[in-house]
Amino acid sequence: MTAFSLNTNLIRCSKYSSPSSPPPRQSKYSGQAVRALPIRILTVGRKRSQGVQLLVDEYKEKLQLYCSFEDILIRSNPKNTSNVKAQIEGEDALVMQHIKSGDWVVLLDEHGLDIGSEQMADMLGDAGNSGSSTLSFCIGGPYGHGRQVRERANVTIKLSSMVLNHQIALVVLLEQLYRAWTILKGQKYHH
Repeated sequence: MTAFSLNTNLIRCSKYSSPSSPPPRQSKYSGQAVRALPIRILTVGRKRSQGVQLLVDEYKEKLQLYCSFEDILIRSNPKNTSNVKAQIEGEDALVMQHIKSGDWVVLLDEHGLDIGSEQMADMLGDAGNSGSSTLSFCIGGPYGHGRQVRERANVTIKLSSMVLNHQIALVVLLEQLYRAWTILKGQKYHH
């Protein structure tokens, strides 16, 4: 783990989720100025379907009203191997090439913290206050994330308890990022 001004132990211990109580109805940052970190989404996978790309483009346009946005598709199984471990390591190395030292890294994994939309908004606000330069979200390949990315992540969250195809995970993430920004700005999209 990289040390940041943000206390990542609090994140893991329930800063964004509380299984025993319902989530708050608004972000702690609602109505406040929040530093908009550029967002980079690193997705391991194959070429996107036309329908998914249309949705990605739509949400990219919406998100750019709030922050700069970069979408990077990393080729799944870059070594073209049947060895799963080698595939994960190859994908891991490619993802790490796109993560900079000043990034605040969010790993998406079905075993991560279960957060709601308001907690996603809080996470955007916290990352903006962390001194980081970019907020990087990592969506893994068919066998998940490699060791280097897991160790580098500042927080691990899940979009669902179910395993999602990387294309579906990307669309869900983009919608939730857009929703989080509307929560932060007090706009009517989320209710």
